[in-house]
Amino acid sequence: MVQLKSAREIETMAAGGKILAATHAEMRKAVRPGISTAELDAVAEAFIRSHTGATPSFKGLYGFPASICASVNEEIVHGIPSPRRVLNGGDIVSIDIGVYYGGMHTDSARTYAVGSIDAETQRLLQVTEESLEQGIAQARPGNHVGDIGAAIEAHVKRGGFVVVRDLVGHGVGQSMHEEPQVPNHGKPKRGAKLAAGLTIAIEPMVNAGSAETRTLPDRWTVVTIDGSRSAHFEHTVAVTEDEPLVLTR
Repeated sequence: MVQLKSAREIETMAAGGKILAATHAEMRKAVRPGISTAELDAVAEAFIRSHTGATPSFKGLYGFPASICASVNEEIVHGIPSPRRVLNGGDIVSIDIGVYYGGMHTDSARTYAVGSIDAETQRLLQVTEESLEQGIAQARPGNHVGDIGAAIEAHVKRGGFVVVRDLVGHGVGQSMHEEPQVPNHGKPKRGAKLAAGLTIAIEPMVNAGSAETRTLPDRWTVVTIDGSRSAHFEHTVAVTEDEPLVLTR
């Protein structure tokens, strides 16, 4: 069931979203060649918990063992941080973070370059982030989730890449995952209708090669089936009577 949020609940999510945005700023400073994904996880968890009342949403969620998902190169989402996974120059790492604050969750992801990356990988990151903005622009009352997905996919296709169809965005608030699902593809005016008070995580996941995926034996990490690189950008967005309100900017 779709849960619309009150103005006070959206204010609370915005406060949590500020903590989440600041956590990503810490990640941006920390990502470098030679650091492990476990070290990044420790930095993020300590920073989130340094804010009174804030905790990492992901730790323990469905049994997930860490505070962030850190997905490297061909890993799309849900990479488990490990001291053995050390980043090298030229890698990319997608860091997905959730913050629980004041009884509400927010969710945001960014893909970071590790040192210098090649031009095609840089373009993958740029197109994916641009597609997120295209999707956010459609988060208006009277539109449908299909409008969001159609805008994302159209931009990704123009860039020569493909969206992942096996994974979707979602409602977010009292729970990390709420209705409706928000696919990164679709047709305008199809799917759940958007209304003021709806809070959703819009999160294009974009591959440089095949759109197909597989899950590793750890039962968490989702990778591209052909080993091509993947980028992931995400914001939590509130639908309002006016402009879409990005809570994790």
